[in-house]
Amino acid sequence: MTGKERREQLLDIGRELFAERGFDGTSIEEIAARAGVSKPVVYEHFGGKEGIYAVVVDREMQRLLGMVSDALIGDHARTKLERAALALLRYIEESSQGFRILARDSHAASATGSFASLISDIASQVEHILAEEFKSRGYDPKLAPLYAQSLVGMVALTGQWWLEVRKPKREVVAAHLVNLAWNGLSSLDPKPRLESA
Repeated sequence: MTGKERREQLLDIGRELFAERGFDGTSIEEIAARAGVSKPVVYEHFGGKEGIYAVVVDREMQRLLGMVSDALIGDHARTKLERAALALLRYIEESSQGFRILARDSHAASATGSFASLISDIASQVEHILAEEFKSRGYDPKLAPLYAQSLVGMVALTGQWWLEVRKPKREVVAAHLVNLAWNGLSSLDPKPRLESA
């Protein structure tokens, strides 16, 4: 096995174990044993468990961000919302192990941060779409970050739930998410107030 192939093998094994047991529940010994190598081989490639974990988390975050970014195309805001919801659910379906790793609060060893920071990154990409939509409807575009965080958080939490149940189908879940978000946005009160305050 070449050095590059060995590195990829260790990353695949690490990804599988981190998804099953989390960072703290995974050991270098287990990674080495599953790969059929000694612990020094793992240390040689990554310097330790933290190194493997950081690469796994970074790859998963880049993949998810790429899928969502690619989905945010189209002329209509609703189309973008539909595609973004479908992209997240497709990532969960195709990369369940990766999503399990990301959905856990990422360990401090990860240079890329936590699931919350990933959600924030995705929300920042959605902000400009909402700001444009808000302007066209006469709402304050400065509130777009608040709504972007809310929408992306709603989709992400639904994704965590759907990861376990896998029912209904991805397209049905996305349609219901978009229905709630879009119909809520289409009847948005420009100056909401709490009735009890």
